[in-house]
Amino acid sequence: MNTRKPKGNPEQFTEREVAMHWDENADVWTAHVRQGWDSYREHLNNPAFLKLVGNLKGKKVLDAGCGEGYNTRIFARMGAQMTGIDISVRMIEHARRAEQKEPLGIKYEAASFTDLSIFGNDSFDTVVSTMALMDGPDYEKAIAEIYRVLHKNGDFFFSISHPCFMTEGFGWVNEDNEKKPLLTVSGYFSKKQWIERWQFSQAPEEIRKDVPLFAIPRFPRTLAEYINPLAGAGFMLKKIAEPRPSATDCREHPYLQRWRDAGSLFLHVHCVKP
Repeated sequence: MNTRKPKGNPEQFTEREVAMHWDENADVWTAHVRQGWDSYREHLNNPAFLKLVGNLKGKKVLDAGCGEGYNTRIFARMGAQMTGIDISVRMIEHARRAEQKEPLGIKYEAASFTDLSIFGNDSFDTVVSTMALMDGPDYEKAIAEIYRVLHKNGDFFFSISHPCFMTEGFGWVNEDNEKKPLLTVSGYFSKKQWIERWQFSQAPEEIRKDVPLFAIPRFPRTLAEYINPLAGAGFMLKKIAEPRPSATDCREHPYLQRWRDAGSLFLHVHCVKP
């Protein structure tokens, strides 16, 4: 699991503060992701999410919360006409440099997914968002904007940390004579925001010790608080998935075994604008 450290004091974060934190995270995040050290993305989240999304060839797609563009480039190589937006100017700078180095026809804009006014109504065939929507203070507004920019019958796919398990009280313990680690959660209904500090645990120790921890504002929401705004905006829910590592995955990557046994790390959602 990614290395997690004690959380900071509770706060109420604005989008400006979220952008500031991600600007500060951007250089180390980009370097480590591009080294393949975001192992849960590589070996669990992305394979399942790409299977859910399916064929994007020829579609006009918005990546909402694209970060430094790692997944945006994957979608572009699948044949999608990609536009990526992110609230972090520094992340967008990294994404644009990657596009200059390997042109894939991707357009990047610094913007919040709560304000997509740079795009008109019905601008995209599909919207994707990978591990981003849980990191903003106004999820409901983001969903309303995504609905607006989608074509009729357009698909919306997103992945987030699983809200039922990835609470502030998340942790692992072993009881006496218990070989398998036990997952603990608490504070599921808490509305207290906090800063979570962690690193990619698969990065070499000599690298991790010399770089700052990522500082990521967290906005706790329940499962209902993620799903109900979709219906409220007008979306039709098509599928919910909770990716589970296969036995083969766990043999190849033993750190995945606890997520096969104890709980789900990610939640994937597919809905449609009718």
